[in-house]
Parts: sequence; structure tokens; C-alpha cells
Amino acid sequence: MSAISTDVLVLGAGPGGAMAALFLHKEGVDCVVVDKAVFPRDKICGDALSGKVVEVLNRYDRALTDKLALRKESLPCWGVTFVAPDLEALSIPFQLSGNGQERERAPGFISRRMDFDNFLVDEVRGKDGIRLMEGCEIKSFERNADGYLFTAADGTTIQARMVIVADGAHSRFAKEVAGIEVEKEHYCAGVRAYYEGVEGIADGNYIELHFLKDLLPGYFWIFPLPDGGANVGLGIRSDYASKRRINLRKELPELIKRYPQLQERFKNARLTDEIR
Repeated sequence: MSAISTDVLVLGAGPGGAMAALFLHKEGVDCVVVDKAVFPRDKICGDALSGKVVEVLNRYDRALTDKLALRKESLPCWGVTFVAPDLEALSIPFQLSGNGQERERAPGFISRRMDFDNFLVDEVRGKDGIRLMEGCEIKSFERNADGYLFTAADGTTIQARMVIVADGAHSRFAKEVAGIEVEKEHYCAGVRAYYEGVEGIADGNYIELHFLKDLLPGYFWIFPLPDGGANVGLGIRSDYASKRRINLRKELPELIKRYPQLQERFKNARLTDEIR
């Protein structure tokens, strides 16, 4: 057991928490980052990194974006295809700004969260002013005159003047301290699976968003992956999923069977991981 004191405690070492810590370090502010997981760890997600992600990385350090682009775990993405409920498709290439190297680099990427999150955590690990505590589960916290006092499962205490909450939509701290609750009408329930052998992936590794009638208000997605596989999933507003009693894990393969154009593309596909 130990007692730690810090100006800033970051709850969560996912992309939000990791980038918060890196920006603090850039400004000369030391911090402590805690996460109950030990990285690399998996995270259920579509795995697509939009231009907004690239913009944040560039704002921190363009060299970090360059490093991401060179990784074999990062697939460059040059556009998006939208499929309407009437099954009409519209493909839109991403517009590039700048010149030279900036125009040669993809404006977005696809990278498994297992890889991308660990990539950012590795950057955090390399900074002297950031103390990363992996496998650290916070059991309790209390307000005091100096900020907040946190106690971990192993008895370690962390006194923080400021707290950055980046531990997800179901954050206990955000719920108990800030009163933030998950509002199902503003929240998306989703599942994803990894497939290999999905046909019809567009040149340029376009991500696909299919707004199918059976799923509204929601969508089905196909995102190509660096190893030639695909992240396939669906998401729907949580209140609708609850009202309709939709089992999303069962719905995903059934949806593929119901739509001939999807059935054709998945005829030789193989599920390589459980639907999660």
C-alpha cells in the first residue's frame, strides 16, 4: 500500500484518458492515470478512427499521427459508403486539405481498439511526468478539503486536486458525483464481430454504414481491417432495443441472412471471434 498525491488524476487510460494525460504532459502538468485493465486489452468498438481522431492527434503532435499511419495495425481509410433504407448506396471519398505529405496520408484509419488503445498507452508509458497505474481498480472515493481522495482495491490512496473522468459511459464517479446517468434515448446499444472472407470491400478501404429498415433508428456496419478481415456490427438506440426486446447478438447473423445483398457478400465469410 502507498499514498500518492497529484494535481490531476485521470480515471481511465482509453483514448480519452490517454490523450488527456499527453496534453497535460505537453503543458508541463504531471498527472496520475489509473485503469482497472492491463494493456493491451480488448474493447468492443467499430474500430474506425475518423478525421476527428486524426485532428486531435495532429493537435498534440503530428509525429504521433505519422507513427500511427506507419503501423501495420493501421489501415488507411479514404471514404465512406452510406446505404439508405431503400438499399440505394452513396459512396463519398474523403476530401483532403493541405499539400505534400498531408495529402498523401489517409484522413482516417481503421485499427482494432486492442492495438490503437495500446499504441496511445505506450506513448503515456514513455512520459516521465505521467504515472500510469494499470490493473488499479478504484473501490471508493470521497470529497475533502484538498479535492478527492481515492482508495484502490489494494489499499493504495490517491489524493487529487482535480479529476478528469474518462472511464466510460458507465462511470461510477460521473454518476455519483456529477449525477450523469445513461439516457437510453441518447445512447446506442451495439455488438460487433470479426469476420474474414467478406466480399465487396471497396478500393480505398471505405467504411460502410447500412441504414436498413429493420434496424431504424440504427444501422449495420462493415469496416475493413488491416489483416484483410472485417469488423461487422450493428447499433440501435437503446430505448428501441429495450422496447422491442431485440437480442443484438442473435440479430446480427439473422440480419445478414434476411438481406440478399448481404447474404451474397457473406457467402464465403467466416466468423473468427464471438459476437460481442
